[in-house]
Amino acid sequence: MAQGSQKFKAQKPGLAKKRQQNKAKGPKKGGRVIAPKKAHVVEQQKLKRGLEVAIRNKIEHEVTHRASSSLHKPLSVLKGADDKGSHAAGRPGSSAK
Repeated sequence: MAQGSQKFKAQKPGLAKKRQQNKAKGPKKGGRVIAPKKAHVVEQQKLKRGLEVAIRNKIEHEVTHRASSSLHKPLSVLKGADDKGSHAAGRPGSSAK
C-alpha cells in the first residue's frame, strides 16, 4: 500500500470535454465599466448634470406658473408614468451600449 495522501483526484475522461463545450466563446454580454482616469473630471460631470436638472426644473416650474396665472381656470399639469424603460429612453445623451 502506498504511503501518504493522493495529490490529485482521479477524473473520468469525458468530464473535461463536456465543460469546455458548454462554455460560450466570444465576448461576454452586458456593459463594461471602465474606471475613469481623472476623478476631478467625473466630479465636474456630476456637478454639471445636477445643475442641468435644477435649471430644467426651475424653467418648467416658471412656465407652468406663468401659464396658470394667465388662464381663467386653474392649470393642472400631468406627469408621465415613471417606469424605467420609457424614462431612460427619453433622456438625451444616454445610450444603450
